[in-house]
Amino acid sequence: MTVHEMTPEATADRRPLPRDPYGKARALFRRHRLFTLVIALAAALRILMMAGYATAQLYWYDSFTYLDTANHLAPSGAFHPAGYSFFLRLLAPFHSVMLVAGVQHAMGLGVGLMIYLLLRRAALPAWGAAAATVPVLFDPAFLRLEHAVLSDMQVIFLTVAALALLLWRARPPIWACAAAGAALAVAGLTRTIAVPVLGLAFLYLLVRRMGRRRLAVLAVAGTLPLLGYATWYHQHNDRFALSGADGVALWARSMTFADCSVIKPPVEEAKLCPNGTMADAASEYVWAPGASLNVLPGGRFANNDLARSFALHAIAAQPLDYLGDVVRDTSLAFARKPVAHPLRTNPALSFFHGSSELPDYPLVGKVRAEYDSDIRGLASVEPYGSILAAYRYPTFLHGPLFGLALIVGVAGMLAGLGRRRDVTLLWAVSMFLLVAPVATLDFDNRYVLPAVPVACLAAGLAAKSLAERISRMRGSG
Repeated sequence: MTVHEMTPEATADRRPLPRDPYGKARALFRRHRLFTLVIALAAALRILMMAGYATAQLYWYDSFTYLDTANHLAPSGAFHPAGYSFFLRLLAPFHSVMLVAGVQHAMGLGVGLMIYLLLRRAALPAWGAAAATVPVLFDPAFLRLEHAVLSDMQVIFLTVAALALLLWRARPPIWACAAAGAALAVAGLTRTIAVPVLGLAFLYLLVRRMGRRRLAVLAVAGTLPLLGYATWYHQHNDRFALSGADGVALWARSMTFADCSVIKPPVEEAKLCPNGTMADAASEYVWAPGASLNVLPGGRFANNDLARSFALHAIAAQPLDYLGDVVRDTSLAFARKPVAHPLRTNPALSFFHGSSELPDYPLVGKVRAEYDSDIRGLASVEPYGSILAAYRYPTFLHGPLFGLALIVGVAGMLAGLGRRRDVTLLWAVSMFLLVAPVATLDFDNRYVLPAVPVACLAAGLAAKSLAERISRMRGSG
């Protein structure tokens, strides 16, 4: 049969089969169906939160200082640099703190997605990579943080994004180093405790011998924003710095152990010795009206440099006492049930239910008038509020799991296989984010959270290395 003699049926048989437009999507779903379910449930939980509360959570006085700085951009002379306020400024035209919460919920999902994708790229099984995202996606502590006008979620997102950029390829591209440096700079301008993470990233590239260009790009992209902000800060506060409260914080830390008969401080610093005022946590000394720093002329922030000098003398004179307090307070992060520290806090593994009022302070009214007229105390909305109140997160997945993740990270470093240097970077960053706030001020359950997703990443990569070591041992046996 010639071509011209072929029947229509025969011609149809020789035609190429039509392409399946959804084939790739189905294959992608089959490969990641477990995590698809996990992140869908996590997204549903966040949608429930948006429906379950009439507004975002606002805290006195942190939330209102962030919002006020967003309205009147100027570097604060107190605790908070303006990095988070820049973010709030971008959303200011919408005049909605609920939109802020919605964007932060999306950031939370993004952090879970980055953890999963990085671990899958490292050949971790789908169930293992999905399991590593559970604390970030389902712990109420993270979801409540996402729903609050606080800077922590931005720090978490930027830090994890920077680390993912550096670890995605064996040799990160130049652009990835630049983006990672910029992300860590903004994280440092959001909370100054994140600034040294840039140094850890630089050291990682140096040890990995990534070349001068990558080192230079990371350093320039990371330091230029910090230098620019410090210059801006100097113009407003006559001091080249990122914030004006580092000395205040360190002085408060020293109040839990300082003994001036041992320290023998200079005459000026002696005014900052413990004066009999007692607090249940180091951070409470910052606000205690009768504490020695707070009764000095000018107030606490005007005496920041003097406070720093006293604290450094105290640490040098009593290093073991200082170390003991830091170790004791850091250990609270691994408690099975979150510890109230300070006692006025109310940590929980559940969601808020009921209503609360905002304090009647002038700054509250000012922010309400300028940023969002609908700002009010948090109130749960039925029936969604009752559904959230019934949600329970297993306690062993909180502190104990975090401790286990750090232990697995150490084991992975010692195994000496696979991505040991990657694990070392992640573990070091996680430990720094855990210990540094305690060493410079105090323990707070909220301050622990930035360390958790990084520890989960470290544990995931370490578990892969340990599995390879066990497989090799069995093979050689």
